[in-house]
Amino acid sequence: MATFLYKVGRFAFRRRGLVTLLWLAVFVGVGFAASSAPPPPPDTFSMPGTESQQASDVLQAKFPAAGVTGATARVVVRTPDGGKLTDPAHKAQVEHLVAALAAGPQAASATDPFKTGSLSHDGTTAYTVVTYQVAATKLTDAAHKGLTTALDGTRAEGLTVEAGGDAVPVAGGMSGSAEGIGILISAVVLLLTFGSMIAAGMPLLTALIGVAIGSASITALGSTLGLSTTTSVLAMMIGLAVGIDYSLFIISRYRTELAEGRDRQDAAGRAVGTAGSAVVFAGLTVIVALAGLAVVNVPMLTKMGLTAAGTVAIAVLLAVTLVPAFLGFAPIRVMPRRDRRALRGKPLSARQQRKADKRAARQKPNLGTRWAALVVRRPLSVLVLGVVGLGIIAVPAASLKLGLPGDGQMRTDTTQRKAYDMLSGSFGAGFNGPLTLTVQAADASAAAKAVGGKLEHLGGVASVSPATANAKNDTAVLTVIPTTGPDDHATGQLVKSIRSLEGGFKADPGATVLVTGQTALIDDFSQTLQDTTLPYLGLVVGLAFVLLVLIFRSVLIPLKAALGFLLSVGAALGAVVAVFQWGWLAKQLGVSTQGPIMSTLPIFMIGVVFGLAMDYEVFLVTRMREAHVHGAQPAEAVVHGFRYGGRVIGAAAVIMTSVFSAFVLENNDFVKMVGFSLAAAVFFDAFVVRMAIVPAVLALLGRSAWWLPRWVDAVLPNMDVEGAKLDRLTVSQIPASVPQAQPYPQQYPGHSEQYPQYQQPTEAPRQQYSHSNSR
Repeated sequence: MATFLYKVGRFAFRRRGLVTLLWLAVFVGVGFAASSAPPPPPDTFSMPGTESQQASDVLQAKFPAAGVTGATARVVVRTPDGGKLTDPAHKAQVEHLVAALAAGPQAASATDPFKTGSLSHDGTTAYTVVTYQVAATKLTDAAHKGLTTALDGTRAEGLTVEAGGDAVPVAGGMSGSAEGIGILISAVVLLLTFGSMIAAGMPLLTALIGVAIGSASITALGSTLGLSTTTSVLAMMIGLAVGIDYSLFIISRYRTELAEGRDRQDAAGRAVGTAGSAVVFAGLTVIVALAGLAVVNVPMLTKMGLTAAGTVAIAVLLAVTLVPAFLGFAPIRVMPRRDRRALRGKPLSARQQRKADKRAARQKPNLGTRWAALVVRRPLSVLVLGVVGLGIIAVPAASLKLGLPGDGQMRTDTTQRKAYDMLSGSFGAGFNGPLTLTVQAADASAAAKAVGGKLEHLGGVASVSPATANAKNDTAVLTVIPTTGPDDHATGQLVKSIRSLEGGFKADPGATVLVTGQTALIDDFSQTLQDTTLPYLGLVVGLAFVLLVLIFRSVLIPLKAALGFLLSVGAALGAVVAVFQWGWLAKQLGVSTQGPIMSTLPIFMIGVVFGLAMDYEVFLVTRMREAHVHGAQPAEAVVHGFRYGGRVIGAAAVIMTSVFSAFVLENNDFVKMVGFSLAAAVFFDAFVVRMAIVPAVLALLGRSAWWLPRWVDAVLPNMDVEGAKLDRLTVSQIPASVPQAQPYPQQYPGHSEQYPQYQQPTEAPRQQYSHSNSR
């Protein structure tokens, strides 16, 4: 692997113009395909095999005129002075509102509350249901404006009017500022890390190109593969993250190789051969984690996972081809300004070289080296502190309660939340979470009537609507209003009770009763996650374990990586529950309401964070394995890994944490939740698990960390991620005048003992070459 990628890196560096033109052609091609592609399909959410989905399919097939797939808006009207809406003046205002809503763009109908009986017992509150001809994602700005204008007109007449439903535009959605803030923070961190504008700009440019190609590809294939507009959200988020990370590691390795005196083309080849090998395998673990979302059997998650996996594959290809091509255009300017003059100068004399080596020896060890030295000196204390700390933070996760986004979880100042509260106050808490029952039988009307009679005597039921049958009388619909809200535990128990009594509902042996509704959807989705989470984790962790065994040729290191990931995810879920469900620090973070955690968040977070966690694991431990392969003692290998990889991995983690944290500034609580959860998970995994627990465990295990059964070692192919074969490949390219590296002792701060000497790979020492055509 390393040898092949070494040749790829040299070729891309040497033929940089050709490689750049090829990627430009790809960019233009997918852009043109996206611009000429048909509009993507609307967003849909389905859960094949669940009872809720079966009931929804029955409604759509048997009641097509009911507007099951069309957007709806529930408009609530209340008199502010406690008067009756049946008063002639107020009644005329409501009827005028209904007429305006029904005449709005794309509107199909609007119910009259005085004819449908949609009035509260005290006569102060009423509601009308507006049905549209198209789904919510297909509503035009004119339709939204028509709805808003009708509401504002009635408000101006003195009535209190609020609206909820998927037809009402969500205020405080994605403003776009989070992405800008994240990119700005990334640029600052990269500039501080590299000390060069060129080096800082390359990862950002490469990541943006990858995200653009991935998003354009999704748009181009949207109509063909059924990819909606929201499918690309995960692809953009993870594509930007790994795009920056992968470029960052290769550029950092190139700078290290160049500083050690290698020829520019050879430095690019070795950077891609070593760091690029780690990028390829890290990318494979991310792809496995994202593609594994298909196991959950939720089409929306499957499409999001597969498209994000494709974007990661693009990021890997860009990192190992376009990044070395960019380095070819500015081979010296990626270095800090203080180092460029030496790289452009003539070779140092022997005396100058000795002085340069002495100055380098007197340099203070970097922060990564000092931190690793501290950890390997007190590994047990660091391990216990890290594990116990994450365990305490994870405790709230035991109280995790899942739910689906709805008007009841929106900010209290939104019209959707106000409408929700008005309906709950005037019609009962269960009014916002009705249950819909479909009854299929030879005589559906009679069967549904029998079902309704039994439901009226069931505990937790406030009311049951009369049955409505279709024209063929083979399917009827009932609406059940619970006494409790859709997120209440009692409502979930009611759903279970209805389903358990299905056999008693049957008026004839052929009757089939199905239950759907918001609470039923939540229960079914939670059950789906419960049934698939363990298989998903088993598949993802199992495949990643095999990949990590191939990379590190160790059994314990992959096991430690997986257990560390579970710790970080548990702590992140605990933090999410504490903030968004319990309300801790909610005011400081701008979280307006507390309630259930979005159902898709845990599985979504597992897929994304697992990929990023394995990235950091591969990049950090690969450096340690390089030292181990070349003879370093266990503690030496740990310090070596942090010496060269700690700063870069820390910068990558700061970038990702900052990018995700920027979404906490958005006004939408669901966006806040996603941003906070990912930021917390990356922070815990990078800075606690990878930077503290991993070196502590490796220090305690010693040489046992690299143990692999002989029979496994014999059958496993040698992937050579550490680039050992490159030493034999490039030794002939070192100028004869350059002396070979000699064994040297290493002393790290904080240690009383001298580490044993070990032979460095045969390479050019830190002698500066003159570079032609340097920039």
